This record gives sequence, structure tokens and C-alpha cells, in this order.
Amino acid sequence: MGLVLYHCHNARSFRALWTLEELGLSYDLVMLPFPPRAHAREYLRENPLGTIPLLVDGETRMTESAAIAEYLSVKYGGESGLAVRPDEPGFGAWLNALDYGEATLTFPQTLVLRYSRLEPEERRNPQVADDYAKWFLARLRGLESILKTADYVAANRFTSGDISVGYALLLAGSLGIELPEWTQPYWQRLTAREGYTSAQAAQLRAAEAQGLRVVPLGQL
Repeated sequence: MGLVLYHCHNARSFRALWTLEELGLSYDLVMLPFPPRAHAREYLRENPLGTIPLLVDGETRMTESAAIAEYLSVKYGGESGLAVRPDEPGFGAWLNALDYGEATLTFPQTLVLRYSRLEPEERRNPQVADDYAKWFLARLRGLESILKTADYVAANRFTSGDISVGYALLLAGSLGIELPEWTQPYWQRLTAREGYTSAQAAQLRAAEAQGLRVVPLGQL
């Protein structure tokens, strides 16, 4: 059995999809409606948490998007440069960026998503959503300090650390959070990559083939 990725359009699982495409790996992509725990209850048999992503690689099953990006980069990356070796100067920065993209940047965005779109109308809270959007923007200071002297987050090259951080910028756009102007050159470098554009195309092809209507996160 080869690699299988369970994925929702432009959700956290896009980190895994982007990594797969950067590496040119063969995989099966299973598209799900968002959030799958509510709209695809059968998925709970695969992942009792009901969250995405889920990557299946033989006996290995992984549900954390940044960890999947690291796993794929290390196990299958070869000479791609997506992983940073322990003997390279950027090793610590790479590991930090993988977690920074998810734990520091994406976490507050999930609360924006929840309290602006996912909760029933009577439970939505624009003040909470706005506060966490501001929290996310404040946490971007860490990225700003890096990009003052570098084009990428680690090792002077594109790595899966950039995939982790770059997804947070993608999600911000989906949620209507206006990004600072200084992020634009970095974001343009990321989205110009063939791996990014092919990942975007792959999820749309798979959704169409599987008869799934794509609803952008910002329109939930």
C-alpha cells in the first residue's frame, strides 16, 4: 500500500499535500468536506479524532501537519533539500519553523475560523475572532525578524519549514486577515514554486473526480 493522504481543500492538510508535490511522490488523495468530523462521519473509522490531515504510509499513521511535512522531508526527501541535516547550521531554525508555523501561527487562526464561521450563528463572536486575528498578526514578528536577513526560514533555501509557515499565510488569506506588506515578497516566492501550484491543482482535480463540491474555508 502506498502513501494515502486524507485532505480538505486548503485546510491544514495542505502542508502535507504541498510536501508530497515538492518531492514528486506518488500518493492517493482522499478529499473530505470540512470539517470531516461533522460532514463525513465515516472518516472517524480512519481517524477517531475526526481531524485532518491523516497520512497513511504502511503501518505509519500521522495526524499532525507539521510532523507529516518533517516525516516526508526526512524519509523521502533525498537530495531535495526540504529537510535540514543535524550537522547543518540551519537545523535548529528548520525544526523551530516547522512548529512555529503550526503552534504559534495557525493556532490563533483556528479560533478566528471557529468564532467567525464554524460555530452556529448564535454562538459566533466577532470580538473573539478579531482578537485572535490580531494575536496572529502579532506572532508574525518572529517571521519578520527572519526575513530581514534571509529569503527563507532556515538554511538559506526553501525547506519544509517554509511549507509550515507558508500555510499559515495561505490560511490568513482564506480568512480575510490582511497580511503586512513585508510578507508579500516571501509569499510570492513560495507560491511561484511548482510544488505549490501543482498541490493547488491536485486538490481540485481530486475533488472533481470524487464528486466533492469545494467550499473555500472563507465561505463556510
